[in-house]
Amino acid sequence: MYGAYLPKKPKRVLVLGSGALQIGQAGEFDYSGSQAIKALREEGIQTVLVNPNIATIQTSEELADRIYLVAVMPEFVEEIIVKEEVDAIMLSFGGQTALNCGLALHDSGVLEKYGVRVLGTPVEAIRDTEDRQLFIERLSEIDVRTARSKACHNAEEVYAAVEEIGLPVMLRGAFALGGKGSGIVETEEELRDAVRRAFSGDQVQVLVEESLRGWKEIEYEVVRDGRDSCITVCNMENLDPMGIHTGESIVVAPSQTLNDREYQFLREIAIRTVRHLGIVGECNIQYALDPDSLEYRVIEINARLSRSSALASKATGYPLAYVAAKVGLGFTLTEIPNTITRRTTAFFEPALDYIVCKVPRWDLTKFQGAAMGIGSEMKSVGEVMAIGRTFPEVIQKALRMLDIGVDGLDPLAFEFDDIRSELKNATTHRIFAVARALLEGLEVDEIHELSRVDRWFIKQIESVVRVYEQLRNSGHPVSRELLLLAKQHGFSDSAVEKIVGAPTGAVRQARREYGIRPHTAQIDTMAAEFPADTNYLYSSYHAHHSDIEPSWRKKILVLGSGPYRIGSSVEFDWCCVNAVQAASELGHETIMLNYNPETVSTDYDICDRLYFDEITFESVMDLCERENPDGVVVSMGGQIPNNLAIKLHR
Repeated sequence: MYGAYLPKKPKRVLVLGSGALQIGQAGEFDYSGSQAIKALREEGIQTVLVNPNIATIQTSEELADRIYLVAVMPEFVEEIIVKEEVDAIMLSFGGQTALNCGLALHDSGVLEKYGVRVLGTPVEAIRDTEDRQLFIERLSEIDVRTARSKACHNAEEVYAAVEEIGLPVMLRGAFALGGKGSGIVETEEELRDAVRRAFSGDQVQVLVEESLRGWKEIEYEVVRDGRDSCITVCNMENLDPMGIHTGESIVVAPSQTLNDREYQFLREIAIRTVRHLGIVGECNIQYALDPDSLEYRVIEINARLSRSSALASKATGYPLAYVAAKVGLGFTLTEIPNTITRRTTAFFEPALDYIVCKVPRWDLTKFQGAAMGIGSEMKSVGEVMAIGRTFPEVIQKALRMLDIGVDGLDPLAFEFDDIRSELKNATTHRIFAVARALLEGLEVDEIHELSRVDRWFIKQIESVVRVYEQLRNSGHPVSRELLLLAKQHGFSDSAVEKIVGAPTGAVRQARREYGIRPHTAQIDTMAAEFPADTNYLYSSYHAHHSDIEPSWRKKILVLGSGPYRIGSSVEFDWCCVNAVQAASELGHETIMLNYNPETVSTDYDICDRLYFDEITFESVMDLCERENPDGVVVSMGGQIPNNLAIKLHR
């Protein structure tokens, strides 16, 4: 028997890609599509890929058997179905573009006409999650709460719904990408403009719902197979409250402010909901949670891989896209080996003994007159992910990773005309405004009331500010105790030098003399519950020893590209992956240093050792001193490694 619920093995499977990169849909679908193709090829199934993005790994000749560089549109895909005689299709690995195309092919009868099966989540379940009215009706069948709302198809219906629900309301589009056309409406004056925006383009349905602004936003990644086995792979918490798109939010995994009762309560609802909808494969479920009670609302379910899925996969080391593809082929979770641990199956829920932090990167300064405010529509063009043992360690790492000219969570990095307004009205710099407010003496409670950021996060930021003040008062040289405290709070060598007025290189020298160095920790997905030999690594000043020792082999270190931004995108990921593969073919051990969770280069199976860490002079030097590579490739990752080349050479 081939699979648990799919006994007939498909011969040729069509995989739909996501097409051109756009806001809300970037390199994460190169990761998910590539993993799906690998999973299919392992089973001896021929693959046909439709994706016109030439900069991706998945359109390289060694992956899919046939590649069509054409737009992911129903009329083109139908021709390919006929020509290639495919007997099955995967819709979940190419974002909203692939999903919408697949639904159109199903609705027009094309899939039925040519006998093409949809692998994974059935079309009916996809529609239940995408159509806002169906979504509400289906969840109400099992008493799962959604926001009080009305689905509208024209402006008149919207005005009537607003009258009934009462301002403020959230406008949210169906079948939309990155919160397009959505927004919170506070006043009658704002409503007319919001309605015009909501129905712009090809939007046919808009949901008017009660505003939950200020509630916590929580997300669970869930996997279910055809035999109804179901696990939650990762839960994540937004530092930013409801009202700000999750793609615009700073996110931590696992959640830090939920107690066990809240965590288990939401987990149980997630599993019950996914089973009820009949999802097969991977999905994510987003909640709004009242900070003061167990009152909740299910906001959205994506019955496909998403940017959050890529983040969850890289955060836990659980190969979500690979597992989702295998489940789509009919395998149960107990039949799929965990390719990271090599000791357990995909039915084991990951356990984390570390914390990750995702921070979005915006490039709004490149657009004249662009508003710096952020809300329910995505504006960010990329993101970074930092791994460490404490929130101060990861938030400082992540902010440096953005490559926006800051040396961590510097409270003096930006000037604010009105600090209270900056806290109340979210902008791309609000995290710095919180630090500045604490430096200026605002109380935690006042900052919480203005920003609705949980007090736990504010107190963590406060601890960074207090160490900043200690350094400022200390001057140069810094004592061993204070320097170790600073490093454990995520301060870089250059940040410490700037604060205490020390010359360049002085802190690195002091660290050597004091014996303060970062240790290498493994992500083993199981928090050491099982022995695991993984190549997925990060550095931390909270670890007491390194989990893995350097090998004796000749090795090459490739510096990755960091976050996607305007002018530096998935093409540099392609360069890095090809460089690693070439070095491997020449017999070298390959080491990748990168921190973009959307990329193929940060996949578990690309290189011999993956260091998910900063690409700075300090971190590269620490890594070189540890691994002693025979060469460092600085020309494949774009501007970030290129800017380090001269400094590293010297």
